[in-house]
Amino acid sequence: MKFSATALLIVSLSSAYAFAPNYAFTPSRVNSNSVKQFNDKKSTSFLNAETFTKDPLTVPGLEDYGKNVFTGTVANKYLEKYGVSTDVFKDPNWVNEKSDEVAAAILEWATDNGATTYCHWFQPAGSSGFRHGMTGQVYNKMLKFDENGELKFDFDGDLLTKGETDGSSFPNGGLRDTHQAGGYLAIDSTSPVFLRDDVIYIPSIFVNYYGKALDEKTPLLRANDAVSEHGSRLLKHLGYDAAADGGLKANVGLEQEIFLVPRDQYYRRPDLQFTGRTMMGKLPPRDQEMCDHYMGPLSQHTPALAAMKEIQDECFKVGIPLKTRHREVAPGQFEFAPLYGRNTVQIDQNLVVMQIIEEVSAKHGLAALLQEKPFAGINGSGKHNNWSLSTETDVPLFLAKPINKITGNDLAFPVIMAAVVAALDEHGDLMRMAIASPGNDFRLGAMEAPPAIITTYLGEDLTTYLEAFKNGENSAYVPGKKDLDVGVKNICGIKVPAEDRNRTSPFPYGGARFEFRAVGSSQNVSMVNTVLNTICAEKFKEFADRIDAGEKAEDVAREALTKHWKVIFNGNSYDLDNQQMLTDTGVWRIDSGVEANHRLVAEKNLALFEKMGVMSKEECTARDVVHLEHYTGTVEVETGTFIDMINQHIIPSVKAADQSTTEIESSIEKLETALKELHDTEDYFEKAKLARVLRLETMDDVRKVCDAAEETVPADLWTLATYKELLFLDSH
Repeated sequence: MKFSATALLIVSLSSAYAFAPNYAFTPSRVNSNSVKQFNDKKSTSFLNAETFTKDPLTVPGLEDYGKNVFTGTVANKYLEKYGVSTDVFKDPNWVNEKSDEVAAAILEWATDNGATTYCHWFQPAGSSGFRHGMTGQVYNKMLKFDENGELKFDFDGDLLTKGETDGSSFPNGGLRDTHQAGGYLAIDSTSPVFLRDDVIYIPSIFVNYYGKALDEKTPLLRANDAVSEHGSRLLKHLGYDAAADGGLKANVGLEQEIFLVPRDQYYRRPDLQFTGRTMMGKLPPRDQEMCDHYMGPLSQHTPALAAMKEIQDECFKVGIPLKTRHREVAPGQFEFAPLYGRNTVQIDQNLVVMQIIEEVSAKHGLAALLQEKPFAGINGSGKHNNWSLSTETDVPLFLAKPINKITGNDLAFPVIMAAVVAALDEHGDLMRMAIASPGNDFRLGAMEAPPAIITTYLGEDLTTYLEAFKNGENSAYVPGKKDLDVGVKNICGIKVPAEDRNRTSPFPYGGARFEFRAVGSSQNVSMVNTVLNTICAEKFKEFADRIDAGEKAEDVAREALTKHWKVIFNGNSYDLDNQQMLTDTGVWRIDSGVEANHRLVAEKNLALFEKMGVMSKEECTARDVVHLEHYTGTVEVETGTFIDMINQHIIPSVKAADQSTTEIESSIEKLETALKELHDTEDYFEKAKLARVLRLETMDDVRKVCDAAEETVPADLWTLATYKELLFLDSH
């Protein structure tokens, strides 16, 4: 993609506000004081809309927005009937002391909205890319018959806050044996209960009998605790007692890219149905070279616009502020982007967004493709992970003015940034591991996503400041601005940041947040944010420990910047000479997704996760196995599907055209031989490495043969949907 959708928000909002935590999605619910504290200036024009007193919920079509999520005024309306309010969720002990009251309120809200079923909604490990919705769900009626045969409601605090299910068939990497099948669920009260159709969904963690994580969320919550604890320790040394105000929180904003293709053509592609990507397919004469699809009008004469509008409506009903929609670079590619928020909430909501996208698209005769690279030769899809840290009182750690102000310390900002820079340089392998999804092997470094070389772009303005700080200067950082004269007398000049955007960097700083641009579109990003929080927590701890021992904060930060300066790169990361230069400096570069996955069990990383209380050695080892099995399993499905397509479609089509099938038939033997070698290999890592060769080399060679056949077989004899038929909604 050429620009992230969140960039669109900056047109009307300051960057600090656009990427700051925001849990409200109507102007009347925005806390203008907190935003004023953020920006230290008058409220933006958006906030001045508060003088427009009409309640958005009275606007036709908006009356159901936010109704189906149990939070804020919706929740308070019911909770107050039972003697509590939403403040109860600020203390996790509510599950022991007030769970019956909360359950009664949720039950009344659910039945008022037509729901009589509840579900503990969890995120099994290894679900990205295949499982619809990427979650585990078991539905239970909130009803029973009493001893007299009378129908009664059956939903109390115990049923709300915990559950048990059979965990035997979920990926576990050896964390349980066949005779140890229990999976245990506990409510995650950082993320609100929501309602769809006749079901309330209770966000939950999922662990085995011994408390080991079987899911994506549990390590994330532990990492949140670690970064809050050690970030608060560091801030106290810098002048602010964050722990007294609730500690720190991690925030994300997730941009979701997708493809929408005609569903009737989708059914003519077994590869798309089974794997989410095309195993073969010739590019049409027109693809994305004219950039005509990017941010073009969402035409009324295709079903895409109606589908996207309904997707947004459904998301707003469950409290997801899916603010932005637009066309993306590739034909048939689109993007949604929400407002920013707490990471657990945003990740949960992103999973719901992806499920809604798939379900609503089908209603409109479309198939939504979430895989990173559905089509060769054109851009794939990503999910930019805009990440930041703030205090629980919404003071951002990555903006100089507010963090320096609340600490009373002009050097707070460079000390924090030094810790982040050190974390990136030391643990770039873990960042690469976190984005090593099967689909991302086709994207990273392909001039559409940043390369698999982990660096950060800070911009010359901030880089110059940090270099001066590193060399002993003690001044505060004041971000530069410049006046942009557009040369039109009737258009006022525009104030813009001193730095341009760098879309070639995997982790650019954007004011208030860092944008992890290399994340894959089909991923559950829990591991991505677990890694970011854990590596920064470790550096915050290291800094705080050394300050505890008597060192000065600025001396610790300067030493870290000097040691880790090489990870800062403001140039063009797509340039091959620059890539070689960066590789030579020793920054982390891992081209293979399989090798990157396996870094999870490197000794330094096992020690890191265990030390920070995020994952034990046993949990890391199990997750490594899950990742490798997921990669291998993906390739096995792809290869089997490809063989079937050659036998059932390509060979018959070529024969019908009275052309030779000798080369195509021999390619089947290559695939079957490689697949057998894969099946005969037992070691998980070695098996995954073979799978990668099969996928990126052997299958690619066979693809070329199939694509060459498509070029010469008459269209009426070719039984598979072509790229032309799949990608160009406007033309079909």
